[in-house]
Amino acid sequence: MRKVRILFGFIKLLMPEPLVALIYIGRRATVAGRVIDTKAQAVGELVALLRDPNELPPVEESRRQLAAMAEKLGKPCPDGVSKSDITLPGAAGDRPARVYVPQGGNMQAVQPTLLYLHGGGWIQGGIETHDGLCGALALQSGLRVISYHYRLAPENPFPAAPEDILTAYRALIEGETVLSVAPEQLVVGGDSAGGNLTACLMHDLATADIDLPRAQLLIYPGVDARLETPSIRDLQDQPLLPATRIDWYINLYLPEEQDRLDPRVSPIFSETLSNQPEALIIAGGHDPLWDDAQAYAAKLTEGGVNAELLNYPGQIHAFMSLTKVIPQGNDAVDQTADWLRRVLNA
Repeated sequence: MRKVRILFGFIKLLMPEPLVALIYIGRRATVAGRVIDTKAQAVGELVALLRDPNELPPVEESRRQLAAMAEKLGKPCPDGVSKSDITLPGAAGDRPARVYVPQGGNMQAVQPTLLYLHGGGWIQGGIETHDGLCGALALQSGLRVISYHYRLAPENPFPAAPEDILTAYRALIEGETVLSVAPEQLVVGGDSAGGNLTACLMHDLATADIDLPRAQLLIYPGVDARLETPSIRDLQDQPLLPATRIDWYINLYLPEEQDRLDPRVSPIFSETLSNQPEALIIAGGHDPLWDDAQAYAAKLTEGGVNAELLNYPGQIHAFMSLTKVIPQGNDAVDQTADWLRRVLNA
């Protein structure tokens, strides 16, 4: 019976959205008045069938699960994009990176650029899991995108990731790499843990008085490691990112004695928020990190930063990486590409 339910779950993902909406008439999940998108609910139900939220896998198995989900539910890198694998400096040695430009573009010249930091709970994900998203952003914005693979926990716990990213950023803007990047033509961004690391980088740069990028892109970021918001509580059983997984990720990432209020862990507590660059923050209403995004946008705005908040009240965590099956993920990619062109005058 379970195999039949799983098969039907996959079939629902391939159905046209209006037909899926008919299936869910009268039984769409609602949280704090936010009604879930029908395709997002179908994804969540399938994930719940495929993995038990209370049975955490070995780290390597979790990494394989994320890679499989990215391959099956996310669109591949589109045609019309040229890619090149390179290395960029990290705090403990060179790290893998991938450069994307619209076909015919010069990968090395000074040009508007997005430095992208992948998500994955600080323990998984990488260049391959975010290849489709980075390629789509490069094609649709017309910009160069650099995807950077920082060190992962638990093999390399905090502060390895933020130190790698700070090292790579400094090398890029100081002309120490094969790529030419000017801070005023640079946006730094990422999703989930990558959004957290983007915000942490802004704190590090402002604290060290290093040139800031033109803007920051925070896609469903986690910015408060206390995990006490209403959306964390209300969505503790959301299949894509249940509370058990969030706790597991953080406990693998942070040393036991680490202060969770450190701005390099919880950037919402940074005292540099009024000195930060323009931001686009994207949030899903059925993502436990919904309130993190709302609170961070408010904090930046209070500090005088132009922070644009792009809310999708019916969406789940990682929906921009599920573009084969969630149409609103494609809309968010479109909106993000438009914003990137606008802030970089590209």
